[in-house]
Amino acid sequence: MNKVAVVILNWNGKTHLKQFLPSVIQYSNNAEIIVIDNCSDDDSIAYLTTNFPTVKIISLDKNYGFAGGYNKGLQQVDAPYYVLLNSDVEVTEKWLDPMIQLLENDSKIAACQPKIKDYTNKNYFEYAGAAGGFIDKLGYPFCKGRVFEELEEDNGQYDQSDEIFWASGACLFIRSEIYRDIGGLDDFFFAHMEEIDLCWRIKNQGYKIMTCPSSIVYHLGGGTLHKINPKKTFLNYRNSLLTLHKNLPKEKIFYTIVTRLFLDALSGIKLLLEGKAKHTLAIIKAHFSFYAAIKQNKQKRKPPKNPNLTGKIGKIIIFNYFFKKEKTFSSILK
Repeated sequence: MNKVAVVILNWNGKTHLKQFLPSVIQYSNNAEIIVIDNCSDDDSIAYLTTNFPTVKIISLDKNYGFAGGYNKGLQQVDAPYYVLLNSDVEVTEKWLDPMIQLLENDSKIAACQPKIKDYTNKNYFEYAGAAGGFIDKLGYPFCKGRVFEELEEDNGQYDQSDEIFWASGACLFIRSEIYRDIGGLDDFFFAHMEEIDLCWRIKNQGYKIMTCPSSIVYHLGGGTLHKINPKKTFLNYRNSLLTLHKNLPKEKIFYTIVTRLFLDALSGIKLLLEGKAKHTLAIIKAHFSFYAAIKQNKQKRKPPKNPNLTGKIGKIIIFNYFFKKEKTFSSILK
């Protein structure tokens, strides 16, 4: 049994596999490389079988989404450490070593992520995780190196390995035992925000999540759902509310969610005025989908056990970003 399983979820992603899988194979010595195929209808599997015979393929009977696809596939993976890696990520030499060493040195660390930079503009951080994820008082996610749409240039300002609140699903290192014990990703999410929900559940049980900037990967991003797709808007808004409802302390749920619903409404109005009516409709649909799922979602709540809230700040970053014009992680936290 290999200590590390690098697991890539694929759905009609032959182009990405062709472009990015060679770097994973080249720089992942002593790790088992696995592709979980979410019932692709292109020739991804035939391409893998012909060109990368050492890669293990797990074929699923339908598209279960990001969350369900990983949950189904990982049931067939036996390794102490999982690396959930997007198919559009280029890895670098020795990218695995510092991450695994970090986990090996501290049993309280449940998960971690590398520094994630932009594949198309390699001096800059990439949206999906940058140098580690945080959340604010209202549950808005942001990162070292990325606040809303603002991406920072990497000048070494976030090169310290420290504790964060969530690690990116684009390249997530996690102990397999904890992944299973915590219940894995939430299938209902389908895609988007599922790693934040997972990490919050992990933090509620007292574990640590870390960033390891000595490991670097480059992420293309937007490979499955582009940000202009209303479905992505729907999933982000609905899943954000589900995450809050599932993980906040009981006494903070009502105030936080009511505030978020109001701010979502303002966001919807703004999108409508910008001529993006489909996205406004997606937000409305997200709210109704959230209301319909409240009872089911409530059953998924687990009592916190020595919750670790490092990486959750007491500010509301919408105010800092839009009114105080603080566009960087360091300016918001000063």
